[in-house]
Parts: sequence; structure tokens; C-alpha cells
Amino acid sequence: MAQVPQTFFDGLAVRTWCGLALEALGRAREEIDAINVYPVADGDTGTNLYLTVESAVAAVEAVFAGHEIGSRETDGPSLAEVSRAMAHGALIGARGNSGTILAQLLRGMAQVLADGEDGHTDARGLRLALRRAADSARQAVAHPVEGTVLTVASAAAEAAEAADGAEGDCGTVARAAYEGARAALAATPGQLAVLERAGVVDAGGRGLVAVLAALVETFTGEAPGAVAVSAGPGHTRVPSDAAPATGGAPDADETAECAESVPQGGPAYEVIYLLEADDAAVARLRPRLDSLGDSLVVVGGDGLWNVHVHVDDAGAAVEAGVEAGRPHRIRITHFGADDVHTTGGQRTPRERVQRAVVAVVPGEGLAGLYAEAGATTVLARPGEPPASGELVEALRRAHAREVVLLPNDADLRHTAAAAAEQARAEGIRVALIPTRSAVQGIAALAVHEPERRFDEDVVSMTSAAGATRYGEVAVAECQSWTMAGICQAGDVLGLIDGDVAVIGADVLATAESVLDRMLSAGGELVTIVLGDEAPDSVAERLEVRVREAYLAVDTVVYRGGRQGAVLLIGVE
Repeated sequence: MAQVPQTFFDGLAVRTWCGLALEALGRAREEIDAINVYPVADGDTGTNLYLTVESAVAAVEAVFAGHEIGSRETDGPSLAEVSRAMAHGALIGARGNSGTILAQLLRGMAQVLADGEDGHTDARGLRLALRRAADSARQAVAHPVEGTVLTVASAAAEAAEAADGAEGDCGTVARAAYEGARAALAATPGQLAVLERAGVVDAGGRGLVAVLAALVETFTGEAPGAVAVSAGPGHTRVPSDAAPATGGAPDADETAECAESVPQGGPAYEVIYLLEADDAAVARLRPRLDSLGDSLVVVGGDGLWNVHVHVDDAGAAVEAGVEAGRPHRIRITHFGADDVHTTGGQRTPRERVQRAVVAVVPGEGLAGLYAEAGATTVLARPGEPPASGELVEALRRAHAREVVLLPNDADLRHTAAAAAEQARAEGIRVALIPTRSAVQGIAALAVHEPERRFDEDVVSMTSAAGATRYGEVAVAECQSWTMAGICQAGDVLGLIDGDVAVIGADVLATAESVLDRMLSAGGELVTIVLGDEAPDSVAERLEVRVREAYLAVDTVVYRGGRQGAVLLIGVE
């Protein structure tokens, strides 16, 4: 569908651009993965770029949602607010070498877009933003290499600066940047020997061209045409969605040939983490990490950085981060025996198990409980729901042919469905059970039997989850309308099956009221999960109430940790 053209770059244009870029990378993800041979032929550049932009989109959408809730004004959030959110979202969600560089490109643009009091910028501002993006990305890479996304970004900036047209015509500048990037992408095989041997263009550069194509569509309403991805001797291949007679994106055999053309050897681990540190500490960190390995990219600023490096000693890379500041969201990937990072190819890939369970859990305590039961967990911190990319990573990490996915949150159903679909495309059989609370997930996990046929196991787990009513006791953060009336900030809310049923002033009294309503229809087992703010006495009083008022009903209590809610209650 054609977009309504945007004359100026404002907050809405940033939102539109991010959404279109995510769609474009979603369409091109497999194609980009297939041509990924530099710096590592690990076939994930398209996926990493998609996940990075997905995180940026989530941050931008949160700004718009917050503005709609907290403001009566008709105007949307400012360009500065939205561009900063875009950059921050990309920074905290950046994946891999390519995603980390893209995050710095977006940060560089945001630094220009957010500079000024106007609610929009024109063509001149867009030119400056593209130049700052290219320069800051190049500075973030320890050893810049031509023929990569850095070259493509520089070409886009140069073409934008030379663009003709009216001063306020962002569409003219965007199209010039896209055409400059496209030409530079086509030339990458002649600049980087590994690309020439494989007969492909740079994968990261191809992703950036897709992002710039989305920028053109934002300002003109028209999407540019297909982009060549292969440029081997005597032929040029274009994306499969263009349906040319000459063929589509490289297939699996061609991808394997590309990987074999790359010299073997190199560091065994990819280490990525967010780092809270000052500029001076990061300046000391860069040479230390550079001495440990290669592919070093450090992006960010203002106290928060995203660090990416390939090393043989992953522990040393993390330790260096600890000495520089506070690293978190640490991700360490061991390149497998069939990857170019493995020297000699001596290690045998780990055998896949037949079946596994992946579950989203709201607190550290429940994460431990689920893990003890054999599940692979994804921790959903309060206010930080996982993106589909995190769920896909967990589905892969389970290393199973068949996986049961428990989202444990009604708001995650679309995210979980997208993750399941992506995993299925990678050959994993995934069954999504629409659990809406962690207590429903506990009930499903309790009847899980890996020895059964997959369909039978899924039916049994789904039935157990569906037979479990779920409740929650939480504290209201602001005044709002509910099914039980108007609540004020600080009121204790009792929710049953997702709807507010009780508004009270006391945690215990509210919990008792919720429990009574849930047990009025019968039940055999009550599960109580205590948040980190709930005293043990609450659980003890609820256990006594169940024992005295409801015969033949058992109670089990777990500590959930920092889970957002004061209490979670399940009745089976």
C-alpha cells in the first residue's frame, strides 16, 4: 500500500520510516542471510538487522502510546522525542555486527534530528543527519573496511549532499541517498575479495539499502525497485520477490559455497553486551577488547553503550566490561563446528533433543522454577516485554526438533505467533499454547510428558492451561477506569482472568476477595506466586483461608521475585 508522502521529517515521519524499514527487512531477511559471508559467514545478518529495527519500532511506538495516554494535545510527540526513542531502541536491541553498526547509524541521525526546537526538519537537516550517521558509524568500528555497510553509508551521505532540488524537499534527498547507496552496494564485490569470490554484494550494505528504500517511500509514497544481491562473473541476481527470469536469492547450496570460499579460522565466540560506563572508561575499553579479538564495534554514548566483539576468550571480554562499568544483557554465541570461526572443524554439533518447552516468565523466582522443570525461559521484566527476536533466540536455544511455546501473557500473543512462524520457517516444529498468565504455564508444564506424541502432549498441556483460572493482585499506578469502577493511584487491584474485579485498600483483603470469587465455581488446587514486595504472612493467611473454607482444595506457594504484580493466583 502506498504511503501518504511526508514533505518534512517530523515525529510521524520517523514512525512511518521505522515501520516501513521493518517491513522491508522482514521481506529481505532470508535473502540477506543467504548472502552473508563477511565478516563471518554465519547467515544471520538479515535477521540481526530485522531484530535491531524491531527494537527501534517498539521504542517509537511506546512514545506514541505514552503521548496518547498522557496528553490531551492533538499534536503527536516531537521529532526530538521520537528520533531519540528510535536510536535508544536500536541501541538496546542491536544484534550482531551489522545490527550494532545500524544502531550507530540511527543514533547519528537522531543526534541531528533531535538538535533544535522545531518540530520538523527539512532537506538540509536530512543531509546533515545522513552525514553524521555515516561518520559516527565509521568511528565506532575499530578497523573500518571498505566494501562493507560503512562504504554504502558514506556513499549515501555523499549522494544526499550533492542532491539537487528544493531546500525543503526531503524526498529528493532520500532518493539521492538511496541511489548512491545502491550504486555503492553494487561495487562492493570489487572492493572486498571475499565478496568477489562468493559472487555476492555485502549483506550489511544490502540491509542498509532496504532501510533507505523505506525512507524514500516515507517521503514519496513510492517504494523503489528491486536491488541486486549477487554480482558474480557473468551474471547479476536480484531478489526473488521481483520474480525475474534470471533467478532468485541464493539457495542453500549456493550459501554453502559462499561460506566455503571464506578463509577458515578466527575467534570462536561472539560477545555482545550493553554497558553503563562513562566516556573515559569506554576509551580504555576499546584497545583492550581490540587486543582480544576482532570485529570490534562499540556504539552509543551518554552513559550507555552496546559492545560487540569476536574473541576466543569470552570471559575476558566480559571481565573487561565489568572493569569499565556495568555490563548487562550479556549474549555469548559460540560459533558452531560448521561455522567459519571454527578452526579445523573438529567439534561435532550438539545433537538436537526431540522436544522442549520455552516459556516467558515474569520474575527470577519463576524462571528458576520453570528451569527446574526443564523449560527454556525468557525473563520478562516489568515494563520490558520480550520482542519476537528474543523468543526466536530462545526457540533456537532449546535445540529441539519440537518446541511448545508458553507466552504466559495475553499481550504477547502476536509477538509469540511471529516468533513461532519464524522458527517454523527454520525447520522447528512449534506449538503455541495461548497461556495468559504464568500460573497457566505452571499448570501446562505440570502435565508435560516428552515421551508422548507431540499432538497429544500439546492437547494435554492446552487443556490444563485452559482449566486454570488466573488472578492477580497489583497496585494501581494512576487513576483509571476499570470494570469495577474508578481506581486511584495506590489502590490495590484484584484482577480475575485479566479484568479488574476488586478495588481495595489492603493487599490481604483484596487477595482474599479475589480468591473467594475464583473458588466460588470450584477448584482442586490453588497456586500462589508471591512478588518480591509481598510478605510471607499474606501467603500464610491465604493458605489458612483455603484450608478452613474450602475442603479438599490444596495450596502451593512459590516465590516469583520481581514480577510486577504483588501476587499471582491460579485455580485449577
